[in-house]
Amino acid sequence: MTAAGPSVHASAVKVGDQAVLIRGPSGSGKSRLAFDLILAGRAGQIPPATLVGDDRVHLATAGKEIWVSPAPGLAGLIEIRGLGIRKCDFVSEARVGLVVDLMADDAARLPAPESLQCELYGVLLPRIPVGAGFLPLPLVAANLITTETSCSSNLSANCVKGIGNHITGTIATD
Repeated sequence: MTAAGPSVHASAVKVGDQAVLIRGPSGSGKSRLAFDLILAGRAGQIPPATLVGDDRVHLATAGKEIWVSPAPGLAGLIEIRGLGIRKCDFVSEARVGLVVDLMADDAARLPAPESLQCELYGVLLPRIPVGAGFLPLPLVAANLITTETSCSSNLSANCVKGIGNHITGTIATD
C-alpha cells in the first residue's frame, strides 16, 4: 500500500473482508451508520463488522485498490450521539469495497447505473447514494447480502411496463 494520504472527513467499517466508506456532510449520520453496521454484524444480520475509523480517515492506493485507515489520534474512538466519544474495537486498515454517500443529491428510488459507482483515486467502486431523510442501514445491508444478479435492472425484461417493478409476467404485471 502507498503511504496514507491526507485525512478525509468520513467514517469506515470493515464488514467481512472489505470496508464500507461512509461519506457525507457534518451531521448526516456517518457515525450512526458506522455504529449501526457494527451492531448489525454482531447480530448476525451482515458479516462481522469492525470499526476502521470515525470522523476522519486516511485513504491510500495500492494498485487498483483503495485502502482506508483511521486517523492516528482517533483510532478506536467513535461518536455515539447522546453518549459522546466512546472506545471501540477497531482494525488498522481495510480494503474499501463500497462507498456510501449520505444526503446524496442523486439518490433515487430506481437509481441510474452510473450513480451506483464512483471513482476514487482512479479506482472504480460500488456506491450507494442515500437521500436526506432515508435510513441508510437497510440499503447497505441489502447491498451486502444480495447478489448483483438480483438487481431490479435484470427484472425489467419480465415487466410489461419496462420499469423493473414486477418479478415475472405472471406475478403483479399491472
